[in-house]
Order: sequence, then structure tokens, then C-alpha cells
Amino acid sequence: MKTTVNLPDELLRQAQELARQERTTLKELIETGLRTVVAQRTSGSDFRLPDASVDGNGPRPEFRGATWERLRDAIYPA
Repeated sequence: MKTTVNLPDELLRQAQELARQERTTLKELIETGLRTVVAQRTSGSDFRLPDASVDGNGPRPEFRGATWERLRDAIYPA
């Protein structure tokens, strides 16, 4: 399929030079780039946070039953 794409002049020059260095065509370079981006964005792998759970007996005694404001003030003192 043919299509027209407008690219910034400098980006096109860089791509042409890279294609020359790699002894490939501009078409193949663009196709590889598009396939890479499409694969990355459609990989379906969700971001997952690592498990940072800790063992323990809950909050320290001075914070048991504390309000959110009390906890916040202890974390971010004025």
C-alpha cells in the first residue's frame, strides 16, 4: 500500500543517512520502526508494581488509631 507522510526535513535526512549506513532502504527502515512501535504499544503487558509488602504487626503504637491528618503531619512535618 502506498501513502504519503510529511516528515521534518532533518528527521528524513537522519533516516536516510541511517539507512545508508545500515545498507538498507528507507522503506525498510520506516517499516521496522513502525513495527517496533506498534508491537510495543499493543503488547498487552500491564504495568505491575513489585510486591513491597512487609511483615509486621501494623502501625507503630504511637500511630495506632491515628487520623489521616496525624499520619500526614508525621510524614510531612511543617
